[in-house]
Amino acid sequence: MTIRVSPYKGCEKAEVTCAMSVEIEIMTGEASWPAVKPLFDRVWPHKAAGEGAADAIEYAGADLRVIVEFDEQPVCHVGICRREGIWKGRKIRIGGIGGVGTDPEFRRRGFASVALDAALQTLKDERATDFALLFCRQHNAEFYTARGWKPFIGEVFAEQRGERVRFDELLPFVFYLKRAPHEGELDLCGPPW
Repeated sequence: MTIRVSPYKGCEKAEVTCAMSVEIEIMTGEASWPAVKPLFDRVWPHKAAGEGAADAIEYAGADLRVIVEFDEQPVCHVGICRREGIWKGRKIRIGGIGGVGTDPEFRRRGFASVALDAALQTLKDERATDFALLFCRQHNAEFYTARGWKPFIGEVFAEQRGERVRFDELLPFVFYLKRAPHEGELDLCGPPW
């Protein structure tokens, strides 16, 4: 896939756009972890250093990973976690989106948007998911709402350290696929992603 982006910060302001080849791969979660671990360490260096590990959120691993590569190096990642959960007392299929991160040197060039679109298209193509769900911090909320994600204003429950708890450390956002849940009680039936 070839997209038109600026390879250097500030290049847009000089009205210079360069074409570059960017690879987008969808890989299995566990098998691709060694390839994306260095990217995670650059995106979240405090986690790589082990800071805050005692009170850290326990996350589920990705079933699939959308990996954007530049010069054969991962520069952006979006994880997909498929899960059967419970919404308003009914079983539902959730497409969890997590681990959205872009190398600091490659931010603000559209890579995360492309990776998110690829993740959502994967879930749509599978035709087995009722809706997509992600969690983010407040400072990232505008990024997702600008891309069609809607706030989930109900209560979310998840597994943390072996117990079912109300999960309100991060903001939940949904992307409608077959259903449009935006309120009520949602149980992830496992850890968040």
